[in-house]
Amino acid sequence: MKQHAIVLIHGLWLNGIDMRLLRQRLEKAGYDVYQFSYPSTGRTPEENADALWTFSQTIKAPEIHYVCHSLGGLVIRHYFSLYPNGEPGRTVTLGTPHVISSAASKLHSYRLGPLLLGKSVNEGLLGNVPPWDASRELGVIAGSLAVGFGRLIPGIPRPSDGTVSVAETRLTGMTDHIVLPVSHFGLLVSRAVVRQCLHFLANGRFIH
Repeated sequence: MKQHAIVLIHGLWLNGIDMRLLRQRLEKAGYDVYQFSYPSTGRTPEENADALWTFSQTIKAPEIHYVCHSLGGLVIRHYFSLYPNGEPGRTVTLGTPHVISSAASKLHSYRLGPLLLGKSVNEGLLGNVPPWDASRELGVIAGSLAVGFGRLIPGIPRPSDGTVSVAETRLTGMTDHIVLPVSHFGLLVSRAVVRQCLHFLANGRFIH
């Protein structure tokens, strides 16, 4: 059994396959890496957080870190709100809208928006997510390369990763924050992101 494990949590409309390269790079660094897959629109972030608890109990490691992309970062906030005495470890969020998502808010106003977003907006993308307990170390990585699907939705404040604005990634109680020149999807494939993740998980701070 290795001393440290990492759980990867994917974002909206994804299934974890998109995190394969990130997983391989983290494993190469010596971690046991697990992927938590969940129905991002079929259940609320709180319901998915409850399922995450069951999943995490199958992992035998003294420390479990979490690396969460986009909506996954809201799931982990619910998780530690529901289970504040969970296992020790650090958390990194990648492109998570920690305040109301302007892209989701705009999309939700369209005719098909509620169908596309499903239950992800319930205490999730449209706000009312539990606050972060600053006693746990949280590193936040934002992207500033505005390319991707989100550019089809007007009104996302700049700078952004094309889907989530940098301002939306900031959260009261976070330990550290860094902005990298990558897109929302690029957060999953960038070597620079992996380097920063590994440094934060080991030291509780990013490389500035």
